[in-house]
Amino acid sequence: MKNIYKRLKIIPSEQREKYLHTIFIWGIILKGINGLVEMVGSVAFLFGNQLLAWIHILAQQEIIEDPTDIVANYIQHHFTVIKLSSETFGFLYLLSHGIIKLLLAIGLLRNKLWAYPTAILVFVFFIIYQLYRYSFTHSLFLILLTLFDIIIIWLTWHEYRFYKKQKVLTH
Repeated sequence: MKNIYKRLKIIPSEQREKYLHTIFIWGIILKGINGLVEMVGSVAFLFGNQLLAWIHILAQQEIIEDPTDIVANYIQHHFTVIKLSSETFGFLYLLSHGIIKLLLAIGLLRNKLWAYPTAILVFVFFIIYQLYRYSFTHSLFLILLTLFDIIIIWLTWHEYRFYKKQKVLTH
């Protein structure tokens, strides 16, 4: 990160700010898209699990009629249905994450002053949770997401300082 910042110091201040602002805008757009995907995913998760439950029930009925039914036995053993409490948690988790990210992205793209510190705080909490989840999953995706969030936090902090300085200069 220091190496990138040193390279940016070589670029004239005005160009550097435009460059960082463009990266910030695209990062926030990606966060907003991610929020929409999570919201759609939450609904798909809820309905997809419900569909699996129905398939599971149909397979059980088929096994009662014919205990040797290969397809029904395969479905019974390989299609697991998430319990209702896990299903509800998954749905609410994805939906709330999506709504929060989308609202923050909209606020940041509209230069709402409240959105900058709120986004920083929320993304820090997301990072803490992602690192907690990483301790169980060891997922490379979580590390990449955490690195992306760290960059977005730094860019948000930079934009916030720049925006406040510009606002003071214009008043």
